Amino acid sequence: MATPEAQQREQFVHPTAQHARKKGPSPFMIEPIKAFYIFLIANFISVLYAPIQDCDETFNYWEPTHYLSHGYGLQTWEYSPDYSIRSWSYVGLHAVVGNIRRLLPQSTKLSEFYFVRYILAFICSLCQVLLFRVISFTLNPRIGLFFLMATVMSPGNFHSSTAYLPSSFAMYTSLLGTAAFMNWREGLKTSWGIWWFAVGGILGWPFASALCAPFLIEEGIFATIAMIQDRQSFYEAILRVGRGVTAALLLLAGDTAINSFFYKKIEVVSWNIVKYNIFSSTGGPNLYGTEPWTFYFRNLAINFNIWFVLALLSLPLFLAQKIVSSKQHGFQSGIRTIVFLSPFYMWLGIFSSQPHKEERFMYPMYPFIALNGALGLHIILSAFGSSDPKTLVGKIPARLKLIVVMNVLLLSLNLGIARIIGVYTAYSAPLKLYQPLGAGVFGQQGLGGRGDHVCFGKEWYRFPSSYFLPRDMRAKFIRSEFRGLLPGEFSEARTGFGFWSGTWLPTKGMNDRNEEDMSKYVDIGQCSFLVDTQYPENHDPLPPNEPDYIADEENWDIVKCEPFLDAGNTHLLARVLWVPDLSFVPEKFRRKWGQHCLLQRKG
Repeated sequence: MATPEAQQREQFVHPTAQHARKKGPSPFMIEPIKAFYIFLIANFISVLYAPIQDCDETFNYWEPTHYLSHGYGLQTWEYSPDYSIRSWSYVGLHAVVGNIRRLLPQSTKLSEFYFVRYILAFICSLCQVLLFRVISFTLNPRIGLFFLMATVMSPGNFHSSTAYLPSSFAMYTSLLGTAAFMNWREGLKTSWGIWWFAVGGILGWPFASALCAPFLIEEGIFATIAMIQDRQSFYEAILRVGRGVTAALLLLAGDTAINSFFYKKIEVVSWNIVKYNIFSSTGGPNLYGTEPWTFYFRNLAINFNIWFVLALLSLPLFLAQKIVSSKQHGFQSGIRTIVFLSPFYMWLGIFSSQPHKEERFMYPMYPFIALNGALGLHIILSAFGSSDPKTLVGKIPARLKLIVVMNVLLLSLNLGIARIIGVYTAYSAPLKLYQPLGAGVFGQQGLGGRGDHVCFGKEWYRFPSSYFLPRDMRAKFIRSEFRGLLPGEFSEARTGFGFWSGTWLPTKGMNDRNEEDMSKYVDIGQCSFLVDTQYPENHDPLPPNEPDYIADEENWDIVKCEPFLDAGNTHLLARVLWVPDLSFVPEKFRRKWGQHCLLQRKG
């Protein structure tokens, strides 16, 4: 027979926490395993079709991973031991996954690339379904269903779910941390919530740990109330937080040990990242461009369409509902809902105020856009679904209400699909260009010889990584009009104790001021292959360092070309969404095309 203490643990819910009590069956409830398959299908589509959105993904993550696995690769200044602001723990985890694929039959470097993406898709789906499950039984199954829809229908998830970026990794841990803080069944899981946000901050992106602040504030409020009513509950709250912080410190020590092994000196990389981005005296991230405060609002509206609007409205809608509703759910339930909604507003406010902005900085917040949007739609439908004949809404026929709601959701789906197709058709050329070299082909087939140089000029930032270059071919840079700092190469010297001496040997030509270093370039005569893009609609004179190599038939043969969107000559609507190239589409709104080409030197 179970002890009274065991029975109490099994029946535990936080006092007056209505959302934590088990609810009856709902027509909106989807089995978690079915939801997992839906998430997985959406993320597998990302594996196969999502272009690399950010050159940071190539140069700061795929290239170091390639170095660990294959002994060579491009090195950015962030990996120089002089600066040490990138974590080898994070990169090493992905290198281990890629090397598992090398143990399987018919392995190629390209198969490693996609194998890592598939594993990321699987992990992301698992994290998403865990939060979906908690939302469904903690808040409402209909909110869980809307969360699923907001996630899989959004172009934002298409970009972020399989991106090899710390901000995507932090998105995974945000899903897990939120699920832990939200789930009060069988006791509070504060320790697990702190742990998961710490994992995202220490191994991924330090700033993402700030997303747990509202949950910790909530813990503090309830602990203070408990101290007045029940001192034992206060001590338990302190113990929960203490366990989470202790686990985080142990993880930080482990991460520091791994990075110290690679850099050959003690480095707390997460602190180095914070120090560079906030306290840098050399310009910090603002050297790489600044944007107006509206930047994230525009991008999130494109990548989440109506769900972003609903997310912005979620807190006002909830407060309005609490004011006008006759139902009373208790102080704690109201506070908890505000806590669930607040990370979205906190993150958007903080990062909109920063001059340097990049879309990937929003990735850790993406789950909260889906959550807030789902809750906002749920509140609207609760009011819209009223059947009270005394109200204006109640006089609207139920069938008409259903048609309106379905059309709104269908519009969101169509906008999301149009954006995804538009991005893939416009910018996927770099992932398809290198097949003639033998990329993805098992064996020694393909053009060119071992160690040939594949050069990049103005298209340096579109290079998808050395995983696309077979037979030890090397990416090299020729000078273009770009005047910032390009990546160098990891040293391949075999010296000192341990492997991967390129991670700790002193570097030349690196700086944290984005100043050009001429040693990063090779003479074009050393190039066996060249990647360039041509825009026929562009009639402006070409700059001296960026001639039309594709038209230079005397020196170069065209090996392969892929269509590439000419964004400068394409209407805004056609850049944002997919517009079919059909005769009935007005010329003004048609997409204009260039060609992204792989060239081979003649003779």
